Amino acid sequence: MVMNTEQSERAFEEAQRVLPGGVNSPVRAFRAVGGKPLFAKRGQGAWIEDLDGNRYVDYVCSWGPLILGHAHPAVIKALQGRIPLGTSYGIPTELETVLAEKVIRAVPSVERVRFVNSGTEATMSAIRVARGHTGRSRVIKFEGCYHGHVDALLVKAGSGAATFGTPDSPGIPPAVTGDTVVLPFNDLEAVGKAFEAHGSEVAAVLLEPVAGNMGLVPPKEGFLAGLREMTERSGSLLIFDEVITGFRLGLGGAQERFGILPDLTCLGKILGGGLPVGAFGGREEIMRILSPEGPVYQAGTLSGNPLAMQTGITTLEQIETPGFYDTLNKKTEQFVGALTEVAQKAGGAVRVQSIGSMFTVFFRAGPVVDFGTASECDLGRFAKFHHQMLSGGVYWPPSQFETCFVSAAHGEAELEKTLDAAGKAFGASA
Repeated sequence: MVMNTEQSERAFEEAQRVLPGGVNSPVRAFRAVGGKPLFAKRGQGAWIEDLDGNRYVDYVCSWGPLILGHAHPAVIKALQGRIPLGTSYGIPTELETVLAEKVIRAVPSVERVRFVNSGTEATMSAIRVARGHTGRSRVIKFEGCYHGHVDALLVKAGSGAATFGTPDSPGIPPAVTGDTVVLPFNDLEAVGKAFEAHGSEVAAVLLEPVAGNMGLVPPKEGFLAGLREMTERSGSLLIFDEVITGFRLGLGGAQERFGILPDLTCLGKILGGGLPVGAFGGREEIMRILSPEGPVYQAGTLSGNPLAMQTGITTLEQIETPGFYDTLNKKTEQFVGALTEVAQKAGGAVRVQSIGSMFTVFFRAGPVVDFGTASECDLGRFAKFHHQMLSGGVYWPPSQFETCFVSAAHGEAELEKTLDAAGKAFGASA
C-alpha cells in the first residue's frame, strides 16, 4: 500500500530548518531504517495517527511510558483537574509525597526516593550518590545498556575483559570517561576479572537488569545474582536502571521478578504516565547522603512537577488493579507466540525475544545475549520489515536495537491486524 505522507514530509522539512536533524531525539529521524519520519497528530488507545490521517497500531508507546495506551481517560481527567491549579510552583506539594509512598510500597529495594525530570538525570544522580557513599570513582557498565546521555556513560567497549571507556560522542573529553569500565552484558567472568583488577576502586556496577536498548535481552540465569554477590563482597553498590523495566515487568519491576535487590534503582517512563519524569531511590542510609540531609548535591527546578506527579499517581493507581499484569503479560505471551509462528512460516533468520509486555524481533537465527550478538542482525532486512509494517498500518520502532511495547489498550483486533501485517512484512523482507 502506498501511503500519502505529504504533510509529514512538509513538517519534516520545516523542522530541519530549526531543529538539528529535524528532531529532538535521534532515533526519531528514521536514519536507521531510511526514509522520512512520520509526524504524529494524535494518539488514542493502542492507535496513533499522523498528520496525513494515516492510523497505526502503536508498539512504541512513547518508548515505553504508555502502559495504559494513549490518552487513557483516567489520566486525562486527572491532568485536566490539575492544570487550572497551576503548572509549577517551585515549592513542595503533597503530590510528591503521595507518589513517593507509592514507589516505596511497590519497589522492593527503595526506602527513600528523589524525583528528577528524566531517566538521564536519574542515572547521573545515582552514580554521584554511589561515588559519594563509597568514596570511590570507577563505575562498571555494560556494552549495549543505555543509561541516558550522561557524558561518563556514553562509552564503547574495547577488546579484553575490562576496557576503560573512550568517548562514544564528540564533545566528551577522554578524562570524563576514564573511570568508566565497559564489559559485555551477561558475562560474569569478565566482571570477575574487572573486580580482581580494580575492585577496591569500583563505586558501582550499573546495568539494565533486562536490556532494552540493544533490543530486548534478558539476563542469563545467575547473572544478576552474581553481580549482587560481587558488589557486596567488594563494598561496591549495585544500581539497577529500571527506567524501562520499572512498573513494566510488574509493580516491583525486574528486581521483584528476579528476586535480586539492588542498592539504588533508577526509574522513569511509566512513573510519569506520559509526562517527563525520572526518579532514583534506595536504602535510607544511602539516600541520606543527598543534600539537604547530606553533602551530595542534586537539584532541579521542575523536579516533582505537580502535573507529572499527578499523571504518575493516576497511572500507578490503574496498574495496581488486581490482575492487571497477569492479563497484560498473558496477552503479550500469546501474541509473541503467534508472531513467532508467522515469522517461521515466512522463512529467513528471525528470532523473537520477550519478557512481560516487552519484545523484540531480531533478524538473526540464534539467541541475542549481548551487544555483540545483537550487532550480527540483518539491518537491511529490518529496515524493509519496518517500512512494510508502516504500510500495513503498524508503527514499529525505527531501529533494530529498540524494544516493542504492548499496552493494556492493545486488544484482539489490534493484535490480529499486527499479525496480518507482519506475515506480509516478513515475506516481503526475506
